[in-house]
Amino acid sequence: MTDLSTLRTAGKPAIARVLARLESNPDDPEIVALLNAAYVAPMAQVIGLTGPPGVGKSTLAGALIGAYRRAQKTIAVIAIDPSSKRSGGALLGDRTRLRTDPDDQGVFVRSMAARDQLGGLAEITFAAMVLLRALYDVVLIETVGVGQSETDIALAADTIVFCVQPGSGDSLQFMKAGIVEIPDIVVVTKGDLGRAATRARADVKGALGLNEGRQDATAWSVPVLIVSANAAEGISNLTSAVADHAAWLAAGGRGGAKRQAQGVAWVEAAVKERWGREGLKRLSGALVTARTAQSPFLALAEIARQL
Repeated sequence: MTDLSTLRTAGKPAIARVLARLESNPDDPEIVALLNAAYVAPMAQVIGLTGPPGVGKSTLAGALIGAYRRAQKTIAVIAIDPSSKRSGGALLGDRTRLRTDPDDQGVFVRSMAARDQLGGLAEITFAAMVLLRALYDVVLIETVGVGQSETDIALAADTIVFCVQPGSGDSLQFMKAGIVEIPDIVVVTKGDLGRAATRARADVKGALGLNEGRQDATAWSVPVLIVSANAAEGISNLTSAVADHAAWLAAGGRGGAKRQAQGVAWVEAAVKERWGREGLKRLSGALVTARTAQSPFLALAEIARQL
């Protein structure tokens, strides 16, 4: 089994092989050891890209890939796809969704199946994110955009970008669905629609304003941006906002606390998925172990032995 330093220089085929092994046998001791090493050596900011189907997430992801590569940053993309009921595999391949240069070693794209998760973030996605986070400068997770993806993405991403399409009722749904507290950045896509995009932006800002009164002065102020990915307009504003949010997370240890909480949530979800609610009841002090262990993967391995 390879290590992180070897993977960083081995190229995309080697990383793809490790991810395939991770998907097929996540409890392999060598895989767990690699994930432990990756968890304590993060490099990337993890961006979660979510929003309703058809809003233009894949187009925006492509524009972000281009922007980060021009900035000499490496980027890995996890594209969550709907699952085949027969095979459990992803129905859509990454090559059909994102146009990238296969020879560019600074871009890695992996399609992963949503499996039975409504939000599209299966247990394996978190582990894949942790590995890629230790290998690239930026990790982008694009959700299916159905079910609970808007909330599930908070369990994996540092910065959540929620996409709204003008003229589609998305901005109203944004308010009705009660997800106003989820995004760190809101993007109104298809900005070339002009007045409709401006109206959608105003609607979203109004919804966010209702929540701001309940926040303290140190809370993050969610920007609402208009972009046109096809015309490459507004992308620099988006990458700047992502960088600003990273700086805010770094202040006061917010980012580290958030990632630790994500690890604990992942352990709890993994236990529930594998052993059900009875498994959670039998944990006793195991979740405390999850909070204090070197990594959630070590914690889960210890819990597996206990159960």
